[in-house]
Amino acid sequence: MQRKKIDLTRGSLIKGLIALSLPIIGANLLQTGYQLVDAFWVGRLGAHAVAAVSISYPVNFLLISLSSGFAFAGTILVAQYAGAKKMQMVNHVATQTLAMVVIMSIVLSAIAYWLSPYILTGLGVEEVIFDDANFFQRIIFLGLVFNFGFIMFQSLLRGIGEVKIPLYINAATLALNFVLDPLFIYGWGPVPAFGVAGAAVSTLFTLFLSAAIGHYVLFKGITDIQLTLRKFSFDIPLLKKAFKIGAPSSIEISARALGLTLMTGIAAYFGTEVLAAYGVGSRLISFVVIFGLGLLRASSTVVGQNMGAQQIERAEKGAIYAAWMGFVSLGILGIIMYFFADPLVRTFLTGDEHVIQMGVNFMKICSLSFGFMGAQLALVGTLRGSGNTLESMFLTIIGIWVIQFPFAWFSTRMGWMDQSGLWWSFPISYVLSCLLTVYWFKRGTWKEKRLIS
Repeated sequence: MQRKKIDLTRGSLIKGLIALSLPIIGANLLQTGYQLVDAFWVGRLGAHAVAAVSISYPVNFLLISLSSGFAFAGTILVAQYAGAKKMQMVNHVATQTLAMVVIMSIVLSAIAYWLSPYILTGLGVEEVIFDDANFFQRIIFLGLVFNFGFIMFQSLLRGIGEVKIPLYINAATLALNFVLDPLFIYGWGPVPAFGVAGAAVSTLFTLFLSAAIGHYVLFKGITDIQLTLRKFSFDIPLLKKAFKIGAPSSIEISARALGLTLMTGIAAYFGTEVLAAYGVGSRLISFVVIFGLGLLRASSTVVGQNMGAQQIERAEKGAIYAAWMGFVSLGILGIIMYFFADPLVRTFLTGDEHVIQMGVNFMKICSLSFGFMGAQLALVGTLRGSGNTLESMFLTIIGIWVIQFPFAWFSTRMGWMDQSGLWWSFPISYVLSCLLTVYWFKRGTWKEKRLIS
């Protein structure tokens, strides 16, 4: 029996945005829980174990970003065809993009598994943790096909406005991961102790379960999407279109990740104390970003469905609502974090009072600009939903590589400021990026994009 989905082409846009964004935010929070659960149990094995696990996350994130382009393309095309009420094309797009992602993940998994020791050598991993890091990383690479498959599943369902099923699956598998982590790490009864690699084995199993449930939902037709592989053959023109839409999004995510890595390098230039304060502040900011990304993805679906339904004015109105919701909600969150900066920083940082105060100062400088970040992310979602992923990519690259990183580098390295130059680069980037994105949105050229006939 099919679940009732949200029809975003009629009714209240604000209710639709809220109904979409809250489950997406919940699912994103649960996704971060995987890393927290692994850190909780692996941390009991000592610093070497934590280092062995931590080294694989940047590499894994980079690989996932390569699949994210097809995931975004799937969301956009499915949303537009769903808005046009062309459900046969929704199923066709879902089948094509999912098949392509599975094949791509198998190839990437094999290459990454083979290159794993060379990657670790290139990263300068010390011999004392090399074997554990390699074992852990290779198991994670084996799970890429399940990871990519579940990401694609979430993206396809988001395109038709179904966001609760992925939330339920994430909640169940996270709870299971919390139980399986100590089982595989420390062993019990007939289950051997895998040590550090046990966290990867647990994650591999829960990712397999998530992907299996997701594919069951898609092929069983529990939602408005029902896949079949009968008479399957690749639709090359469609896949070319998906690649053209998705490639800029993959580059955008990779550019964002690389930019943040270089920002960490600027913090490291000032020494361990500044790096610790920056680490805590960036962790709190990443928590705020989760809420902004929820609105970005909700806005993408709302705009995509209404563009597909040829309701351009409604799509524009939905984008404006999303931007104001992002500005107000993240603005309020920023005000709260400004006044509670001290206890929030102390939650993650204890010991040296000087370092704690640097972290508090970082948060107070950044927090009052969070509303601009929320509005900008919502409007980036508008560009994606309308198929203007190239513009979305350029705006992100400008924000990080033209505004934030140069300001942080010149202000700190040229002696204009101390580490506060790094702190100030965040609100400056948020405000200027928001104004630039609003200008781009107001030009209205995004409304001229047509992905479906």
